[in-house]
Amino acid sequence: MGISAKNICKRYKEFVALDNVSLDVKSGELVALLGPSGSGKTSLLRIISGLDFPDSGSVEFDGAEARTNDQDRHVGFVFQHYALFKHMTVFENIAFGLRVRNKKYRPTEFAIRRKVVKLLSLVHLEAFWDRYPSQLSGGQRQRVALARALAVEPQVLLLDEPFGALDAKVRKELRRWMRKLHNDMHITSIFVTHDQEEAMEVADRVVVMNSSRIEQVGTPEDVYHVPANAFVYDFMGNYNEFDGWKDRDGRIHIAETDVMDSADEVASNEEAETEALLLPEKKRILRMPDGAKAIKLYARPHEMLVSRSPLEDDGIQVKVIHINPAGPLVKMELESNSNRVLQAEVPKSVLDKLTIKRDDILFVRPKVTRIFE
Repeated sequence: MGISAKNICKRYKEFVALDNVSLDVKSGELVALLGPSGSGKTSLLRIISGLDFPDSGSVEFDGAEARTNDQDRHVGFVFQHYALFKHMTVFENIAFGLRVRNKKYRPTEFAIRRKVVKLLSLVHLEAFWDRYPSQLSGGQRQRVALARALAVEPQVLLLDEPFGALDAKVRKELRRWMRKLHNDMHITSIFVTHDQEEAMEVADRVVVMNSSRIEQVGTPEDVYHVPANAFVYDFMGNYNEFDGWKDRDGRIHIAETDVMDSADEVASNEEAETEALLLPEKKRILRMPDGAKAIKLYARPHEMLVSRSPLEDDGIQVKVIHINPAGPLVKMELESNSNRVLQAEVPKSVLDKLTIKRDDILFVRPKVTRIFE
């Protein structure tokens, strides 16, 4: 079932939760709503589910506008904190949605039991059918919640930070399990998360939200490697920021120091003296050539070239202030002459070859830079 949210606006008193948001989700697609707290992710999910309603705009399922009653939307909803019935066994929790159906649509007791047994097998909890939620681990409780949502045969599955309350190892296991489950069942699914790794690993497409609006929609690869703007680039992972300028011919240059536009007025002697006192000793202002434009450049830590010898083409001298050698990529923090801390990630083989250690002097430059003008 395809979903189309059109021009959704939602306000809670003075707070604008959604500001003219539109989103199309294809049938059978798994989409992640990704963004910081307060960006509107859960508000959009609740409006799609029918648990909440927009001030303006509409939600359509397969081209037909959704009716007011959320039960008519054939949606399964999974909450972050499971919302299981503590007094019911795993079996009865999963069967609950079927038992409370209108008598006209309620399956027979035999059909309910057969379906619950099938779902217990699907979520690998056959041996726990008679246990209560308090007797299960967090990962097991979340799988019960998913099975309960699937029991009513939803055409759309909505998940609000389904793994947020779990520890890192269990989250990884459940992400892998959820991806396989979706590949097997092909239910149109939308899940909310603020975890970039989770969205990139599980989703077919990622919707990056910020301040009640959608910043970018794309595949995980597109969102990470071709960010639409500085916010998306910042939110999707660590980065280094550089001062620089673009010359008259459009060539990009990196400066170790802050860049002063040539059109700026020259400060008075008194102002210059005050500024010198406030700036770190190593920091100085670089005046650009006439006709050049000041810019900011960005590069990911893994996009940094590291060398023991001076580099041409805007090489920057740095001092190694921290090394984290755990894992296949060694993470380093480097301090430039302008007191700016840069991050670099290199294979451990490179670290061993260059015999890099703390307090060493190195030379770095970004192999790839991005500009958001």
